[in-house]
Amino acid sequence: MNKSRDTTRAQESTNAIERLYITMRHLFNRGFYKPMGVSGETLRNALLQLRPEIYGSIAEEKTELDGLVYVLERLPEGIEQCRFINLTSDEGYGKAHFAPIIPPKRRRNCYRIDAEQMNIEITRGRSDIYDILTHLTFLFIESHKICKRVLIEDTDKTIRDWGKLEAAVKKQELSRSDREVALIHTANILNRSFEEVLTYYKKFATKKEPEKFLHIIYWMGKLAIEEEVTGDKRAITFTSLLRERLGHHIHGERWANRIKEVLAKNDLLSRPIHIISANMHSVMNSLFAKKALHKEYPNNGSLDIYKALSSSENHLLQKKVSDIAKKNGMIIINDDSGTNIDVQIFDLAKLGKDACCYDLTMDIPNDQKPVIFVMDYAFGEQAYETIDELLKPYKSTKTGDIFLDVASISIMGKAGILEGGKGDLMIPSAHIFEGTSDNYPFKNELSAKDFQGHGLEVFEGAMVTVLGTSLQNRDILKFFHKSTWNVIGLEMEGVHYQKAIQSASKIRKSIREDVKVRYAYYASDNPLETGGTLASGGLGTTGVKPTYLITDRILEQIFNS
Repeated sequence: MNKSRDTTRAQESTNAIERLYITMRHLFNRGFYKPMGVSGETLRNALLQLRPEIYGSIAEEKTELDGLVYVLERLPEGIEQCRFINLTSDEGYGKAHFAPIIPPKRRRNCYRIDAEQMNIEITRGRSDIYDILTHLTFLFIESHKICKRVLIEDTDKTIRDWGKLEAAVKKQELSRSDREVALIHTANILNRSFEEVLTYYKKFATKKEPEKFLHIIYWMGKLAIEEEVTGDKRAITFTSLLRERLGHHIHGERWANRIKEVLAKNDLLSRPIHIISANMHSVMNSLFAKKALHKEYPNNGSLDIYKALSSSENHLLQKKVSDIAKKNGMIIINDDSGTNIDVQIFDLAKLGKDACCYDLTMDIPNDQKPVIFVMDYAFGEQAYETIDELLKPYKSTKTGDIFLDVASISIMGKAGILEGGKGDLMIPSAHIFEGTSDNYPFKNELSAKDFQGHGLEVFEGAMVTVLGTSLQNRDILKFFHKSTWNVIGLEMEGVHYQKAIQSASKIRKSIREDVKVRYAYYASDNPLETGGTLASGGLGTTGVKPTYLITDRILEQIFNS
């Protein structure tokens, strides 16, 4: 007799992720689906089986509020009011009267077409679609929890709490007593305590919309109730132009061509180029801030200066550093390609005396001095599209193909850590692509010893490139961490960057074969810890120290190379 073998939660979760991605690709190719209809059932069931950490209590009766905060920060404002959501390519909506709606935590242009329809532009590849669809699936599941609690079974009547919430939402202005009464009814609808609901009411409230939380819960429930009572389902559509363009590097090619034109115009194409994928402030500040602000901070260390510069209130200090950088060879290329990836180019031949905080060897001729190229963070698969296009030769109309002299490529960023806490460091030795057997070992020019003695824990090992951070659960992560894979963290771009670098250096030979690579990440969250996920809040100033420590180590190696 065969012995039956029970599957583990990690195996079930892996299968759920696989079903999610196969289903999302199928629905994309189909062109439309109804999230709460038969066509969306597989997505819903897979997400409920997976129970990602970021979505908290999605599989329970009570409404998940941390997950709701996380999701709505990454979706356009007002999406909970829309029955029709269209995912589109860049189709020229910006040239019409529509003002773009940009979510606070995810740079994507969205357009409210009318009271019922939201269009979301997809210019960052498949990862953007996966991200949006999983967030929307969460939102629809939560909306139907509300519906089930307020709709009286086998009728089209609702419970008293719903009527009270509806009355409060329709009022122009609420007094404190009106608001608290409405929150008490809302707490019953959400199966949460009044104290919990009051906390989230404050999280959502803005000066312009103090009652935003009540409106969100009302519209989520309202559309779900209408679906249940009338049978008119919400729909998600993918435009034919988006389906035609996706995967063809249209935005990445446009982005890379513009950059190479700027490099050519400034006679920088033949110079050694050091590419850094980072934010748009740490390299500039590391190069110039300490000397630019020596009057304002004569006795303070670099970290105090960087913390001050990270505050949005100190825009005058930020401008002063930026102005000094521009006088000393910084060129800014603001994105107009749709990739949402801005660029800074630092021409080290134009550094003025005592302007820079790093010393460059004096005997290097100007036409051989390095160029530092900083690109803003890519998103998932977009990392492959942009770097792959950037590393291709520049096609000059006069001289034909000009190959870039790329000396190094450095990737820094935030990642989920599996041991340690927020702000700790991860130095990968390989990237593993989740859901496949693809793995990318490499020689990392950075090592753990480069970061010792700064009060941060440092971990070395393999890192998993995931298809979406919102789909991870403890069971899968524990397997990766405890097994012989020796995984120290998870992020979304590493495999895609390394795949492009290896193909350009080892196969296409468009850049030097011995190009140096550096990868370093700092922890934005620990999804294995209770309350340690991205949904629990941002890093605040905790991220300043690791960001600038990694930047400093990258720049030290560039200046000493």
